[in-house]
Amino acid sequence: MRPFFWPRLVGLVLILSVLAACSSLGLTKDKQPLSANTVKALATLGATPASPMLVRVFKESSELEVWKPDAQGAYRLFKTYAICKWSGQLGPKIKEGDYQSPEGFYDVTPGMMNPKSGYYLSFNTGFPNKYDRAYGRTGTNLMIHGDCKSVGCYAMTDDQIKELYALARESFAGGNASFKLELYPFRMTDENMTRHAANPNIEFWGNLKQGYDALSQTRRPAAVDVCGGKYVFNAESANMPADPMAACPVGDPV
Repeated sequence: MRPFFWPRLVGLVLILSVLAACSSLGLTKDKQPLSANTVKALATLGATPASPMLVRVFKESSELEVWKPDAQGAYRLFKTYAICKWSGQLGPKIKEGDYQSPEGFYDVTPGMMNPKSGYYLSFNTGFPNKYDRAYGRTGTNLMIHGDCKSVGCYAMTDDQIKELYALARESFAGGNASFKLELYPFRMTDENMTRHAANPNIEFWGNLKQGYDALSQTRRPAAVDVCGGKYVFNAESANMPADPMAACPVGDPV
């Protein structure tokens, strides 16, 4: 026969379980905490939720990667997410209404996070950036968001964007002013560049590849600027021209 206190013990366990499950109730979706498994996985990598992060997107394989630095500051791949939907075809966004998801190098700041998105949660990619504006490219509200619907954006599932949003939020809370967002047509390997060599965007992609390669060479995302009408990476000069089409300072790549 069970002890007389058994029903009370079972009831207490049930109450504690409910309280644990509901610990995030009352928080809006943008304030939901990272799961214990995600925090543990970060720790295994040698990273924390508060550390900087890098996001890389690849259209052709519909993948989004989150990279975090380990204790030595070397960036390592934390997690790969399957992109639910993106728009258009391989190649950069050119103008408003072309239904094309952008490609290039962007910085996401806290003000670009949208907790009240109609697509669950979202953050702005930062398009058009300095490079895009130099070429007269136009477009607004190019987002990474939930709801698996895309008209020029990169759409994730709601669960995915909830985690991505929380990772960004915690990185900002750790004192990081922004995180880098690198948007690629495909993995910029030599093999893929050869496979797409006849594409009219190949020169632009060759420029993107320089930034892509920087991560494997230095284990850190490249510092990005624009001069000579091209992206430049880890520029030595602090005196970059205000005009992105002006010549690069002597000694920096063109």
